[in-house]
Amino acid sequence: MRALELMKETWSRGIYIWIAHVSWFAIYVIFLIVFDPRDWGFQSFLFMWAGCLLPLVLSAGIFGNDISSGRICVLMTKPFWPGGLYIYRLLGLSIQSALHLIVAGCGLMMIHSLTGLGNLDNLGLWLFSSWLLFNTWAAVSSSLSIVISRAYNCLFLFIAIITISILVNILSYDHSDDFITKAMKVLTKYACPPFGILTKLSKGEYGADSLVVGKYQLMKGVACTVHCFMLTLFYSTIGVLVLSKRQFFSRSS
Repeated sequence: MRALELMKETWSRGIYIWIAHVSWFAIYVIFLIVFDPRDWGFQSFLFMWAGCLLPLVLSAGIFGNDISSGRICVLMTKPFWPGGLYIYRLLGLSIQSALHLIVAGCGLMMIHSLTGLGNLDNLGLWLFSSWLLFNTWAAVSSSLSIVISRAYNCLFLFIAIITISILVNILSYDHSDDFITKAMKVLTKYACPPFGILTKLSKGEYGADSLVVGKYQLMKGVACTVHCFMLTLFYSTIGVLVLSKRQFFSRSS
């Protein structure tokens, strides 16, 4: 029962959660109407908005607000394991994303069948990849929210996304063989949320960017998926450890 309440709480943290979902759906429709999806690629747009930007909004202050207000002391009462608070809230965000993408996919298929707008090529893969990317960013954002006050984790990650995107573009044009450049390429490809890997997965280009599992002759798609879950687990483990070790005090103390 406690786990269910914690997952449901991710929906009821504020009216802005529902506003965000409705706004994202409206943005999808506006994109289809205003732009020609054949030129812009609706799936890539959906991947960016639902996979990268939506988790920032839904996880804004997911722990920081409770820590700043002192409510965290009430939530983390014994004998409840503090790490469970993190796990169930992250699961709540993941479920939100899955439902959001299912509704978006159904809406796209309905609009496409009625008007011919949009493109259904590899839609299932794009939706699945968006969900995987959402989970990794949500885990990073939730972990940051433990150490960054209020909802500034959202702003911090938004700046990080822009910075990483610029860095990846710069590295893509740098063909030097020095150690630092190679290390930066490996770091951005495998340690950061797997935007590039999932883009290839969505397009059906499983390629060589599948980390260790791909070397054992498994499907590249499965390898990419395992890689994403490993990253999400890694980011989540950091959050669980930090939340479990921190000591919180009520504002009255």
